[in-house]
Parts: sequence; structure tokens; C-alpha cells
Amino acid sequence: MEHMFFRQRFRNDIMGAEEQVPIMKNKKTTFINFDNAASTPALRPVWHMMEKFLCYYSGVHRGTGYKSMVSSNLYDDVHTIIGNFVKADMDKNVVILVKNTTEAINKLSARLNLKASDVVLTTDMEHNSNDLPWRRFSKIDWVKVDCNGRLDLFDLEMKLKKYYPNVKLLTVTGASNVTGYINDIHHIAALAHGYGSRILVDAAQLAAHRSIDMKPNHDSNHIDFLAFSGHKMYAPFGCGVLIGPRECFANSPPDHVGGGTIKVISYRKISWAELPDKEEAGSPNVLGAFALAEAIKYLEKFGLERIAQYEHDLCNYAYQKIKKIPGIMVYGNMPRLGVISLNLDGFTHSKLGAILGAEGGIGVRTGCFCAQNYVRTLLGISDPVDLSTYEKPNALLPGMVRISLAPYNMPEEVDRFCNLLSRITSNRDYYQQAYIYSPQQEQYVLK
Repeated sequence: MEHMFFRQRFRNDIMGAEEQVPIMKNKKTTFINFDNAASTPALRPVWHMMEKFLCYYSGVHRGTGYKSMVSSNLYDDVHTIIGNFVKADMDKNVVILVKNTTEAINKLSARLNLKASDVVLTTDMEHNSNDLPWRRFSKIDWVKVDCNGRLDLFDLEMKLKKYYPNVKLLTVTGASNVTGYINDIHHIAALAHGYGSRILVDAAQLAAHRSIDMKPNHDSNHIDFLAFSGHKMYAPFGCGVLIGPRECFANSPPDHVGGGTIKVISYRKISWAELPDKEEAGSPNVLGAFALAEAIKYLEKFGLERIAQYEHDLCNYAYQKIKKIPGIMVYGNMPRLGVISLNLDGFTHSKLGAILGAEGGIGVRTGCFCAQNYVRTLLGISDPVDLSTYEKPNALLPGMVRISLAPYNMPEEVDRFCNLLSRITSNRDYYQQAYIYSPQQEQYVLK
């Protein structure tokens, strides 16, 4: 009963939760959003606060008018709200606002002053955004995962030993966007620190679903750097976060320069602004920052522990039902975040996704979810020597179908999803012939 009350309250606050969308035979149905791992819908209370704030919205840190001062104070306060949300020591760490997690990781890769002889350890389960930036400045190696997609901690320690003392950073996802697997970030941090390495946690998939404690800087379990995004936390308008030690950013020029980054400038000399202003070049995304802060307040009021428990129960319900459907392969195992990736025997991921959308009004994600190496590993596909064989539309590449759940999703939606999967398996010939690949649209469509 408490779960039902909790879920309904959250669902009532989600914009578009009851939106009707067209499906086959000129019908309409309530849309099921099972693609929360990509972007979450907006919260109505956040939108209402945005409307109020827009009456006072103005340029920050520049103007002398009342609205500018209100906007400046609110924008500055956002940094503190975010820092407190993850229990960062704000005397020793700085919160830097960026566009998204991808920009946060790119910024850090440019600010660590890495050399070609330095080593960055990442893992086989990372999103491309936590892999590609590190290839530019240093030697990179990947920690293995096991057959269920879980991080191999033995391999992690072996690589920390192998490259000691040259490992400058270990960078790892807090939770996988493919299997939902949750890493023990504090245990991993202690391992990294034991070999003289710092750690970055990509918390894009974690921050809206589990409480995060960065721990004090002197603690061996401390998270040195943390990155996450508002668009996965029910906050529209785009705002990302990078948190890290002040000394890493204080004594060298920023990676992006321009308005707001300096105290004084002459033709030959520059005096850089204080943090975080020095690292937030140009006019900031005030609305995105404000939306993120309001979403954080909402999640804290609801309680991350309650959210985690509800999502765990809903995910387990879905996991058990999906596994019973003939021909279904589910990747990874429990426990996990509310992320389940699967394939149906005989169907490409893109065709199955098209059928789910057209026949059931169910939004899922198909493909490799910007984690090609991890998905290929789970599929048992060797690392390609010749990339030209993969230079084709995503719909024709190996991949999976992913559902990702949130606190506003319901068991009844899981039932609808599973019932449609069962219907597809019972009518394989029809669905195989009815949906064909369209080269023009680069996706499967009804014939």
C-alpha cells in the first residue's frame, strides 16, 4: 500500500505520464516510457518553480539591477545545493557547472595535465563518454568484466599493481547504463588510493536512483571526482556537474576561456577569476542550473532510500516476468538499478523496438547505448579488427533492447510490456514479415 501511494504521488508530478500516443489501427494508448536511462521526463513541481523564477531571470554576475542580483544569488546557491546533495566537503572541493556528464569528463581530462607516460584505467563497462576523452592525453587500459558484466576486481588490482606508480586516475561508472550493475564505488576508491591513484565516478546513471556520499577528502573511501547530469534527474534545460578538489583547478589556466573567467586582463597579462567562475566560461545556463537544484530538492524530499527500494522491487518484478518469456535472453543479473537489457531469439533489437513502439506505445532504447565495447562483450562478439564491417546504420549492428525504470513506472506497465512480448513470440512469422527495414528511414517499419 505504501508503495502504491508513493508511486502515485511521484507519477502525478511527472509531466506527460498519462499522455496518449497513436499506435496501430488508428488507436491511441497511454505511452509507457521505459527509456529513463537516456533522459527522464520533467517534474511538474520543477516546472512550476521555473515559471516563478523566469519572472526574475536575468544575467548573472554582471548586472546591478534587482533581478540580476536575485539570479546571481540563486545561481551561486545551486553549487552549494549540489555539493550538499553528494556530501562533498565544500571547503576543499569545488562544484563546476557544465552542459552534461560528457562535458564534465572532457573538462577533467583536459585539466589533469596528463602526459603520454601517465596511465588512466577505465573499464570494459563504460559509456563512450568515460572512455574517449582519456584516449587523447595518456595511455589507457581497460579493466575486464565477467560473463555477467560485473567489474572484475581482481583484474582491477592487477592493473593497479602493473602500472604503479603511473596510474593517475581510475575512472569508473557508478552504475551501468546497459546492465544496471551497481559498482561498489567506495571499495573501488580504497583500492585506487592504495596504489596512489585518484578516482572519478561517472554517476550519470546513479545520481537519481541512489544516495551518494563522496566522503571526507582524508577518507580512503573518498570519491575524488564526481560527474552527473540533470537531464537524467527529472531536470529539463540541460545542466551537468563536475566536482573535485580545488587544487586541481586553482593553479593553472582553464580549458575554456572567455567572459567570466578573469579578474583582470591586459594585453600581456591575465589574472584568473576565483573558482568556480574560472571554470564556467561564458554566460551560464542559469535555468538549467536552477532546474537541477529544484529536482535535487524534490528527490531529497521524497527520499533516495524510498526511491531505491521501490525501483528495486519493480525491477525484480520485471526481471522475473521477462525471464519466463520463451526465447528471451536477459543480460546481467540482480541486484541492479532499474535497467534491463534483453534480446528475443530470431528478432533484431531494432525490429523488436519498432514493434514495441508501433503496437504497444512503449518507448525503449535499442542498440549499444553508447557502450559498444561492453555490449559486444556481453553478446560474446570479439573486438573487431576491421571497423569497416561496423560502418552501417545502428539498426543493422549487433545490439540489445533496453528498458529502464523510474519511480513513476508501474507494475501494470511491466505487465503490458510482457504481454506484448509474449504476443510477439506467439506470432513470430507475422511480425517477422510485417516489419521490414527501410533504408531511407534507417529503421524497421510496418510493411
